[in-house]
Amino acid sequence: MFGLVWFGYWMANLVPLQLLLPQQLEAIDPASKVHDFAVVNAISGLVALLALPICGALCDRSRSRFGRRRLWLSGGSLALAAGLAATAQQTTVAGVTAAWAASMIGLSAATAGLTAMIADRVPVNQRGMVSSAIYGPQALGVVTGIALVSVLGLSPSSGYLVIAALLIICAVPFLARYRDPAHSSEPTLRLRALLASMGNSLRNRDFAWAFGGRLLVNLANSLGVCYTLYFLTDDLKVPDPTSSLLACTALYLVAGILATTVVGVLSDRLGRRRVFVALTALLQAVAGFLLAAFPSLTVTLVASAIMGGGFGAYMSVDQALITQVLPDAESRAQDLGIMNIGSVVPPALAPLIASLIITSDRGYPVLFALVGATAAVGVLLVYRVRSVR
Repeated sequence: MFGLVWFGYWMANLVPLQLLLPQQLEAIDPASKVHDFAVVNAISGLVALLALPICGALCDRSRSRFGRRRLWLSGGSLALAAGLAATAQQTTVAGVTAAWAASMIGLSAATAGLTAMIADRVPVNQRGMVSSAIYGPQALGVVTGIALVSVLGLSPSSGYLVIAALLIICAVPFLARYRDPAHSSEPTLRLRALLASMGNSLRNRDFAWAFGGRLLVNLANSLGVCYTLYFLTDDLKVPDPTSSLLACTALYLVAGILATTVVGVLSDRLGRRRVFVALTALLQAVAGFLLAAFPSLTVTLVASAIMGGGFGAYMSVDQALITQVLPDAESRAQDLGIMNIGSVVPPALAPLIASLIITSDRGYPVLFALVGATAAVGVLLVYRVRSVR
């Protein structure tokens, strides 16, 4: 049931980024679609940057008979679904920007509850396996959402509504069963105290290195996939870009599920995190350099499989590593909110960075080379973490 929640979460988060928003913006303003997509995501990224740690801090301090983590997961899911429904109705770039940015508040609230549950309830030697339940469904959620939109011939507005409904359906079974553990009281949230606490967390060296590695590897992955539809359409000029995107996503899915399941369990059994995090991040670099050197549909399909396997396995083990470097057990959701900036904000900011590169003389080859270089630096940062094997 925990995996099912994440399946709906990833579908609601990533299907709009990879398919619905590009289609919607192309219909509104085809001449400026790359620029518009970048602006929409830059503003939503800024909202998430602020909302993630604040929602995490509030989640730690919440008091409810419903439970503090369940409260934020349920409220965030409803807010995200409402944001998706609002985005579906927009017919201007400004409207899409405002509605999608508002959706990020719901996404941040749901993320605060979901990620803290692992640190609350799961023993350290099982966190790799349980983290697989987070990132195993990632590609499955994306490919299922894209397949629904493509096979049923849904318009972007209908697609948003279907995704919103599935998000709620996927969350209900887990919310009905999960119960929060008892916790000690937290002080009232004040802005100065929040900023001081965030600063203290980032001054913890292992926490800071882990955050930097997550930020860069997620940025690399986001740069590699954010304009796949436009890459297939405008650069490779494939006859049916939507079907080709579905094929790329399916390969990403299969490789991701296999790698995530195997690597997460193997990491638990061997009691090692860093080597797996580094090797799987390195696969992201390989995929980026392949696309930069040999841009074709065949290579894109191969790179999708490499990137899917590498990224899924990376995130499952990295999530386990991160739960072992949290500075304070009483502020888990807040500290994970900071860490989640490294996974939620890059998909929002990547289109802005990518749009500047795509519109330059070198275009997509430079973009994919940047994917490789960014992931490679992320590998180096992982090995700066000393407190986890």
